[in-house]
Amino acid sequence: MLFAIKKIPSDNHIRDMLDPVPPQKLFSLFRTALDCLAPSDGEGAQAAHTVAKPDALASFRRLNGHILIALDGTEYFTSQKLGCPTCSTRQRNNGQKEQYHTMLCAALVAPRHNRALPLEPEFIEPQDGHDKQDCETAAVKRWLAAHGDHYARLRPVYLGDDLFSRQPICAAVQAAGGNFIFTAKPTSHKTISEWIDGAELMHLEKRVKKGRSFATHRYRWIDDVPLRDGADALHVNWFALDIINTAGKVTYRSSFVTDLPVNKDTIAELADCARARWKIENENFNTLKTKGYNLEHNFGHGQKHLAAVLVTLNLLAFAFHTVCDLVDAAWARARDTIGSRRSFFEELRTITRYLVFPTWRSLITTLTTGQPPPQR
Repeated sequence: MLFAIKKIPSDNHIRDMLDPVPPQKLFSLFRTALDCLAPSDGEGAQAAHTVAKPDALASFRRLNGHILIALDGTEYFTSQKLGCPTCSTRQRNNGQKEQYHTMLCAALVAPRHNRALPLEPEFIEPQDGHDKQDCETAAVKRWLAAHGDHYARLRPVYLGDDLFSRQPICAAVQAAGGNFIFTAKPTSHKTISEWIDGAELMHLEKRVKKGRSFATHRYRWIDDVPLRDGADALHVNWFALDIINTAGKVTYRSSFVTDLPVNKDTIAELADCARARWKIENENFNTLKTKGYNLEHNFGHGQKHLAAVLVTLNLLAFAFHTVCDLVDAAWARARDTIGSRRSFFEELRTITRYLVFPTWRSLITTLTTGQPPPQR
């Protein structure tokens, strides 16, 4: 049989076996998936039984060789009935206590790239020795401490929302060998707002084709402004983007802070990269929640690690499917032949119930051609 399993254990038995296992035991597989895009010595490609294209990772590179890593939190379980020691809790307006699980996710993204590659998550859950409930900002610091050094080789630029554009997180990014572009709302960065008020900002306008019409991209920026009040403030570069349609209406406005150089040659690409943080929502979370992975479905909750292990396996499945989309021509043909991701999974699930495949390659060939494998 394809996976050499003669007797399949029951769902409940599988859940019982997985509940005591910390999800971190699986984290090395995220690095295996990444290595398949551009392995340095071929080991990553051999581990996945595929041949990596040398430019697969290069397609993610922006800003003269940097890799963008978007960070954001998402919820993957909620219940007013089920709970476990690793659940977070909240009180609803109706007085009901609700248990839920959230995690900080990281993903490789890039402007005009239709794929996102998930990396190791960091689970937002009660921490030993802490009375306060865990939060996203604490989780991102733990993620950087645990994984930042490893990904420093990618020359990472971390992307995130306004929650991350505070000095402790910006400093943690730099300490981990990375750079950052974070959203910085004027209402939450009063020191920057006061600094640039009345200052002579550099500016640039570009006419950009959008569909059949054009929009004006108006950029403003200033260098070397303090991120917060105080003598120890980290100094950053600030920039803003307004998008104006043909009727003269502003359809998009946002501002950002970065430690990368901002000038007339880099501003447009910096703004494109800053806006690419949304891809962790669109290409990552949206795919996981609506395209067949059912991220928010309760596959099993357990009393220790089960919920986290199952969501980690879900992320890993998506990661390796993304790798196959990028580097495996046979897989890509099968996906194109069948159509939607959800239909692909349904076909895969159905066909393996009725046919035995000697190899993974023969399974992919059958999905592409519709011809069953030769039977012994």
